[in-house]
Amino acid sequence: MWQKVIIIPLQFSVWVQEASMSLENKEDLRYNVLFYGPQPMISGQRASNRFSGDDTMGNKEIADMANTCLSPNYTRQPIALVKGKGAFVWDADGKKYLDFVSGVAVTNLGHCNTIVNKAAQKQMIKLGHTSNLYYTEAQTSYAKALLAKLHPGRLFFCNSGAEAVEAALKLARLYSSEKYDKNRLEVIAFERAFHGRTMGALSLTYNKKYKHGFGPMLPGVKHVPYENLGAVEKAITSKTCAVIIEPAQGEAGVFVPEIGFIQKLAKLCASKNLTLIFDEVQTGFGRTGKLFAYEHFGVKPNIITMAKSMANGFPMGAMFADEERAKYLVPGSHATTFGGGAPACAAAAATLEILSKADTLANVRKLGKYMVIKLTGMKATHKMIREVRGIGLLVAVELSTPGSSIVRRCAESGLLVNCVNDNTIRLMPPLIIKKAEVDKALNILGKALAK
Repeated sequence: MWQKVIIIPLQFSVWVQEASMSLENKEDLRYNVLFYGPQPMISGQRASNRFSGDDTMGNKEIADMANTCLSPNYTRQPIALVKGKGAFVWDADGKKYLDFVSGVAVTNLGHCNTIVNKAAQKQMIKLGHTSNLYYTEAQTSYAKALLAKLHPGRLFFCNSGAEAVEAALKLARLYSSEKYDKNRLEVIAFERAFHGRTMGALSLTYNKKYKHGFGPMLPGVKHVPYENLGAVEKAITSKTCAVIIEPAQGEAGVFVPEIGFIQKLAKLCASKNLTLIFDEVQTGFGRTGKLFAYEHFGVKPNIITMAKSMANGFPMGAMFADEERAKYLVPGSHATTFGGGAPACAAAAATLEILSKADTLANVRKLGKYMVIKLTGMKATHKMIREVRGIGLLVAVELSTPGSSIVRRCAESGLLVNCVNDNTIRLMPPLIIKKAEVDKALNILGKALAK
């Protein structure tokens, strides 16, 4: 008995579990057939659950099973996604959707990007996990490429945005206590801010609903009104070590500050020897039309947190710190087991290369502006639209009524969007979205608003 593996190109692929043939006077020859890419699906055709062998599981069956074994901490749509390509996804019942959630601003280059996936696959075949006890070429090469897009500094790799924020908080306190005063540990954050759900990041987050039952929070955190320099100045004391800000508050409903405020904030922090931290977990890697949102304001943050779209769907996060602060992270001061793994870095490197192309970011700026203009124009015929806000392809439509029913109607018509702050529809299409797809999405949204 022997086996032979046949790799079939996607365009010719057919799902074959196992085919066998008999040879005269020979043992059976078995062919295991594999293919690259998702299985083609005919509209309306249910997906196969290839792991359990059950080919009848649709949205309801998968949701029912999930509800018996997963923790109930998510409010999920009654949709089980099984396939994605570009700006589209398909559910287990075979329905196709235009995806304007992008995994919450993660798949910036679209689902199953061929270049990114091949880069990760190639690295995984060569070397997977090693830990950070050793160097890897993939991590080192990516770090050098990413630093070339930033100002001088160093990178700490992790796996998520919350981890990046925790690292930033620890470093800001470490730097301040060792260079200035051991009691200089307080941090100023902003009202409406969202920085994550781990304890340090949660303490920096403003909305009380995320904190319910998890107290007490980390001491030494003050929240002041967003875009209010006077409030920041008033909050600063001899114990203040840092200010953390989102250059666009995405989870709050896409609030974008004036350039002048950010520039004055940066000058204030510099004059008081405070660490300025930019949380770019959602805004980084092209979402706003620049590779990083801080570029819109002409400032250079001391620390930058990043994650989400960093590797186009592969878990990846990072904290950038300028040279002055990074040197305080001595061996043993902070660590992670999985952060900066070679496959994730390979995917991130491929993502960065595509995002670095001028036409990619130009498309974000062009279509982002187009979306805001079109949505603003819809206010005349859709009275429930209170305000439209946006920067690049991070766009929000604030309503005068709750938005959950709008999300449901859009999904029924083949468009995925999400609602934040109860009454704000957030639109985050992949950065490679086409104008025709934007028009289709806005048409569906318009009809959902009209019902």
